[in-house]
Amino acid sequence: MFKWLALALSVALLNGSPAAAQDVQGVTLLKAAHLLDPRSGQVLSPAAVLIENGKIVEVGPSLVHAPAHARVLDLGGATLLPGLIDSHTHLFLDAVAPAEAERIRTGRSEPGVLLAIVESPAKRVLTGAKLAREDLESGFTTVRNVGNSGIDGDTELRDAINGGKVEGPRLLASGRKLIARGSYVRNLNPALADAILQQEYLTVAGPDDARAAVQRNVFQGVDQIKVALNHDMSPASLAAVVDQAHRQRLKVLAHAHDRESIQEAIDAGVDSIEHGDEATDQQLKEMRDKGIFLDVTPWVWEKVYPMSPARNDRGRQAEAALVQKVLKSGVKFSAGSDMYLYFPGKTRGEASATMFTALSRSGMPPLDIIRAVTANGAEMLGWQDRIGAIEPGKFADIIAVTGDPLKDISELERVGFVMKEGRVVKNELRPHGSGAPE
Repeated sequence: MFKWLALALSVALLNGSPAAAQDVQGVTLLKAAHLLDPRSGQVLSPAAVLIENGKIVEVGPSLVHAPAHARVLDLGGATLLPGLIDSHTHLFLDAVAPAEAERIRTGRSEPGVLLAIVESPAKRVLTGAKLAREDLESGFTTVRNVGNSGIDGDTELRDAINGGKVEGPRLLASGRKLIARGSYVRNLNPALADAILQQEYLTVAGPDDARAAVQRNVFQGVDQIKVALNHDMSPASLAAVVDQAHRQRLKVLAHAHDRESIQEAIDAGVDSIEHGDEATDQQLKEMRDKGIFLDVTPWVWEKVYPMSPARNDRGRQAEAALVQKVLKSGVKFSAGSDMYLYFPGKTRGEASATMFTALSRSGMPPLDIIRAVTANGAEMLGWQDRIGAIEPGKFADIIAVTGDPLKDISELERVGFVMKEGRVVKNELRPHGSGAPE
């Protein structure tokens, strides 16, 4: 449906973008004072990375095998890290949240989502492309878009990025979210409800619907299946979703906040649970034993859309309690921004990066945060052979910060250098560069 948008996207987003047109073929030698390996926590000092044709060839304190014609980028005292992975984002939403008083008065928190749904597909995909580039410029070289992108917005944007028509992160698309009727945007005009819902969701009323919904997304070429659980989908329907998706070799990620929904997701054998706010110690143990990931999504909205002090206090306490249980349990976990709101004064990437200090505020150590958005995220996606670490054979997805993120995690909110697949997207550390122009 959106194939015709490729030209428009190219003109709108690539005009004046030399990084997008840069030839990634050739050899680059990247140098910096430090390189952090998230898995081991070890820091290599000094560090050099040899890159050829978009992939990492060699890593070491000094490289003697770099050919004479290699382009050299010296980032001085910076610290290199793998490109960041936002494993839970919504690039096709840029909503303004209702004021707390309005939310309480109407009992609804979704007007911004509804407004996005009724916008034209062309406007939404152009917005998504803009937000994707802003994520990339903040160091997110891979993102997992988890629904709310219209019928085919995220698959089309993914293909445009992969085809070099649009600059953006490596993107995994979910297509339309699978829901039970009534899970989202309730109380619509009955005469219009089905037409509105079908633009955004695939409704499931039984196992046959579940299998058909998975296949509709398969037809669109999705990378995973997103299902929303609000204790409103039958176990048989959820089991059918998981079975059909796994038959197609697709992972299933389940939106689940409350204990009952979390247990339903565990019993059905999903691959990851998103949010998991009310997860118990026993449920986290079950997830650990079954290899189910928890994708932690910290609450960051209070800085921009303040709620009542009591509500904010409860939210912070619950978030901190979950983080401590997760760290104690040994469950595999990643982290996602769950960003879908407009943050005044911030790009989408800057808004997404606020999750780092939010996780730190909840008691997660800096190294665990970094692991969650690099090595752990790569494993959850099944892409640990491609991304998540700076080592030979992987894509040259590399970022750099000027300070020490192990001492101050907010350094990840100030990424100064971004490279995706060997191509420099952003370099604010340019004074140290040498060799061929970027």
